[in-house]
Amino acid sequence: MRSIRAAATGAVTLSLVLAATACGGGSSSGGGSNDSPKTLTYWASNQGASIAVDKKVLQPELDKFQKQYGIKVKLEVVPWSDLLNRILTATTSGQGPDVLNIGNTWSASLQATGALLPWDAKNFGKIGGKDRFVDSALGSTGAQGKDPAAVPLYSMAYALYYNKKIFAEAGIAKPPATWDELIADGKKIQAKGKSPLGAEGANLSENIHHVFVFAKQHGADFFTADGKPDFTNPKVVDAVKQYVDLMAKDKVIPTGDAEYAQNQSVSDFAKGRQAMLLWQSAAANLKSQGMSADSYGIAPVPVQSGTPGTGTQVNSMVAGINIAVFKNTHNLDGATKFVKFMTSDAEQKILNTAYSSIPPVKAAQADPTFNSASNEVLKNTLATSAAALPQVASESQFETTVGTAVKNLFADAAAGRAVTTGSVKAALQKAQQQMPAA
Repeated sequence: MRSIRAAATGAVTLSLVLAATACGGGSSSGGGSNDSPKTLTYWASNQGASIAVDKKVLQPELDKFQKQYGIKVKLEVVPWSDLLNRILTATTSGQGPDVLNIGNTWSASLQATGALLPWDAKNFGKIGGKDRFVDSALGSTGAQGKDPAAVPLYSMAYALYYNKKIFAEAGIAKPPATWDELIADGKKIQAKGKSPLGAEGANLSENIHHVFVFAKQHGADFFTADGKPDFTNPKVVDAVKQYVDLMAKDKVIPTGDAEYAQNQSVSDFAKGRQAMLLWQSAAANLKSQGMSADSYGIAPVPVQSGTPGTGTQVNSMVAGINIAVFKNTHNLDGATKFVKFMTSDAEQKILNTAYSSIPPVKAAQADPTFNSASNEVLKNTLATSAAALPQVASESQFETTVGTAVKNLFADAAAGRAVTTGSVKAALQKAQQQMPAA
């Protein structure tokens, strides 16, 4: 998913939603009605550099859909800072859109509300079948053993973006493959008066995405096999400390980045102020900010040692956006047609090109359009070394509580306060205590 800024109230809100069993939004056991067959409302997530960019990308496609099906789509592009709470409110009030984008990490949490249309074999059949989609994308559509709550729309993976000129000036011949190499390269970059690595220290979901990967690399998970929080597992503690230590001890992330939460690290990289960036499918964003594609390189996110792969060599979460339908829609047939349209081979090529993401639809992903060197890195990561975030009902609370804990640890580092194993464990213990009872 793209970088989200869910409010701290999200965890409390979701608990209330779950307790209410999704009255309103998901109260019926089947699909919605067809009382408004000529209109649809669509909440799109902010994928581009601005909401205006998204409208420019999406409106021609919605006009195309209207011409083809005779159904007008009312578009609202919702900022990530508002999207989760807007969706949660809609699940209880029933006053939501017909179709909406969700961050794929939210799939199981929103599935648990009962508000979203399940994509069983019959519904998948209406859009061409489940086997059209790549397995890694389907792995982030809901809890295991249940019909998916959403359909993959855009797939993304994290990569290491690096400024070729800054690397050359520092005498660095190739991008770092391990964290030790990144730290060593960072010292060389600092010697030339540049900042090594950007981060979004106050962005809860960015924090989650990175500490999840570090935990995998330490051979740990934030949840046990039966879905219970295990935040104080010693390997999890070590993983979170290693990430925060990039600022606290290793000094490769500048202290000012502890306050970043609005993609400022992307802007710093685009403007040549930082040499490296860990980001999801950043090409379109960088281009919109004036950075030419030949001025930077893209490489896999570093691992502890060796090369990326499965197990402890995981180097990205399975990032992406899913498209979902509210069960109480008043245009069920039209909503299904719209999902089919948005996930068609042709639209997948158009939309994923615009957002520099990877199509989760097999036929579109195989198109030569997505065979650039940078896309090959992303596709290979998704296929061989990415893992889905926990598909558990409490995933949203996990993002809020642990994301906030990491934010506070970055704030400590920026203020010069010691970040120790003990302080990391205490922060994670507090986060675990804030999680709902199983």
